Amino acid sequence: MGTTDVLSTSLRLTHSRLAERLEAARAMAAPPGEPRRDRQRIDAFLGEASKHLHAVDAVLVPRIRRELPDGDELVHDYVHAVRALEVVLAHVKAHEYGSVYESSFAWPAVWSDVDEAMADQHRREQDLGERLTDALDDGDLDRLAQRLRSAERAAPSRPHPYTPHTGLLGSAARRVMHTADRFWDAVEGRMVPEPQQPPKPPPGRIAQYFLADPHFDPRFEQEEGPARH
Repeated sequence: MGTTDVLSTSLRLTHSRLAERLEAARAMAAPPGEPRRDRQRIDAFLGEASKHLHAVDAVLVPRIRRELPDGDELVHDYVHAVRALEVVLAHVKAHEYGSVYESSFAWPAVWSDVDEAMADQHRREQDLGERLTDALDDGDLDRLAQRLRSAERAAPSRPHPYTPHTGLLGSAARRVMHTADRFWDAVEGRMVPEPQQPPKPPPGRIAQYFLADPHFDPRFEQEEGPARH
């Protein structure tokens, strides 16, 4: 059982950042003559959300299935929630680019669907993180959080609800879709931000010693400085 919540914290930070992206996309307040500004905010939200969902499929879902006795049931329910969210995100992109099939929907209804689907997916994802925290030791959790961040950088940048999500077929589909998405992002001039990395903790005293890069406590220097003179 892990004594650190590094994985759950990483998931919470990601969803906090996605919530900020969503609010920026929802604002729809581009200056006159710059309609592309709205698309940039929507693209940033869709791109980062898609990368995170694909990374969770690649990294967390297999461990849940292997480590937990009810892993198959958890994965089944989670993948169902992810597909529902990806369908909604695909509607957002189609609405953004003016698909005729979206003409009967207004933006408020679209964003309302996003809110509902994201809340369900977030709840299930956070549960997966907590269950893994209970099942794995600290080293495994730290490596898993790092793998998740690495997978986000190499994940597809668009929602793909109808491709396989798990197993070997899921891995193959993500590789193919990553290449295809990069091509179409370039063709459309679509800006997809790289997922942000959490700040690394400062090195401890032992690490500072071996790196020959000591960082003295400024409070100590302030307190001892006058006495030395």
